[in-house]
Amino acid sequence: MAVAEFLDTAQGRRLAFHKSEGVAPTIVFLGGLKSDMEGTKAVHLEAWAQERGQAFLRFDYSGHGESSGTFEEGCIGDWHEDTVAAIEALTEGPLVVVGSSMGGWQALLLAKAMPERIAGMVTIAAAPDFTEEGYWASFSDEQKAALEMVGHVELPSDYMEPYIITKRMIEDGRTRLVLRDPLALPFPVRFLQGTADTAVSIETAVRLLDHASGPDMRLLLVKDADHRFSDGPCLEIIERAVLDVLAPE
Repeated sequence: MAVAEFLDTAQGRRLAFHKSEGVAPTIVFLGGLKSDMEGTKAVHLEAWAQERGQAFLRFDYSGHGESSGTFEEGCIGDWHEDTVAAIEALTEGPLVVVGSSMGGWQALLLAKAMPERIAGMVTIAAAPDFTEEGYWASFSDEQKAALEMVGHVELPSDYMEPYIITKRMIEDGRTRLVLRDPLALPFPVRFLQGTADTAVSIETAVRLLDHASGPDMRLLLVKDADHRFSDGPCLEIIERAVLDVLAPE
């Protein structure tokens, strides 16, 4: 396995990354909450890009994988800063952004921050605004009180140890919401969503499609695919979606 390189950011964080040189646009993979750049989708897409001679970047947000910090210290805004720092320091020219789950929210934040750099976007079970629409909206009065008194709550996960959700993550998330103001995506976009996803609902995917504006947006529902979206057929669907935004009809 290749050894990661590291980028020191202006915010004092150290981000681990893997970068492959190649032709533009550079494909940038943005992972999910508590995921890392060694996940199946990221590694598969990197190998696929290398076979094509396509430039590719994957990295770990702070508090994830090999990067500095702890997950509990972070929030959506920190990881947005990490994304911008990695892209500005490590890439040039146009980008095709592939965002998975929370990475889908990060991709949409990136579209607001630097739309001129993005040539296309693919999201996989995108989870925009989940800190407010998912976590806060579902918290009991007891959990909301714990957030104020203790500063965090623990939530079970279907995929790993419990998530520690901090007051800072909730409050910062409210400053990063993308579904309450106009969301322009002026490039080809493919939203991918599994019908068996228990973490992100089909309703969320449809709401994102309805809310965003752009000349070429499509939502693909994949029957029986779960939130991981990483078996063989799903990986092929991701490849086709990337090709589709690289060379739209």
